[in-house]
Amino acid sequence: MKLGMVAVADELAIEMKAAGSEDRAVNEKRYLKSEIQHYGVNVPTIRKSARRFARERRSLTKTDLIGLTTELWDRDVYELRKLAVNILAARIEIFCVNDVGFVEGLLRRSHTWALIDDLAINVVAPMILCASEAERVRARWSEDDDFWVRRTAMLALLPGLRRGVEGWEEFARYADAMFDEEEFFIRKAIGWVLREVSKHSPDLVFEWMKPRAAMASSVTFREAVKYLSEDQRSRLTELRKASARRTRS
Repeated sequence: MKLGMVAVADELAIEMKAAGSEDRAVNEKRYLKSEIQHYGVNVPTIRKSARRFARERRSLTKTDLIGLTTELWDRDVYELRKLAVNILAARIEIFCVNDVGFVEGLLRRSHTWALIDDLAINVVAPMILCASEAERVRARWSEDDDFWVRRTAMLALLPGLRRGVEGWEEFARYADAMFDEEEFFIRKAIGWVLREVSKHSPDLVFEWMKPRAAMASSVTFREAVKYLSEDQRSRLTELRKASARRTRS
């Protein structure tokens, strides 16, 4: 990596540390159950700094940004990693599916939804949006041993699913394969995507949930039915209750 990127990372670290709060750092570290250092900088400040940096440093190349991201990540400070994700998102136009291996490395070192979700939705999704290999990448991730990588396979479809139903069948395959998992963050991701799709296609989500209502985890079910009609929520809830009654009897 260019020595210049180390100096740039130093500047950014000084900026983030100055913007932090000790109380916030302690509370956020506890909330995220984090094992790395925290400066206590709020997300709007991090995003504002990332946008300004991307605007002022337009001359930085892809190689520069990968080097900078690596340097920031290696410092094991939450806000520096969050800043790196937001800088990548602000310059996402210079990246492509060939760079997905680099991002996969970041995913495997994140260990928290607070970084994973940003990477999945704001970096991975646009990075592979139009690539013919996109589904192959997501399919591989959906079977990964790392549940954060499996979560990314689903959440990378979320931007498109918020706009319509393109990607629905792919998501449904992944969700079905992971439906029995006990990992909370997988259950939450399934419910989250279902909730977002239900905002524009409630009947689609309702029909998908009907044969799965009884076996859905509480967090998946709660998220999935949030924006359904009162009648649809009642019918799915009754299916769960009926199944519970049969089990008890």
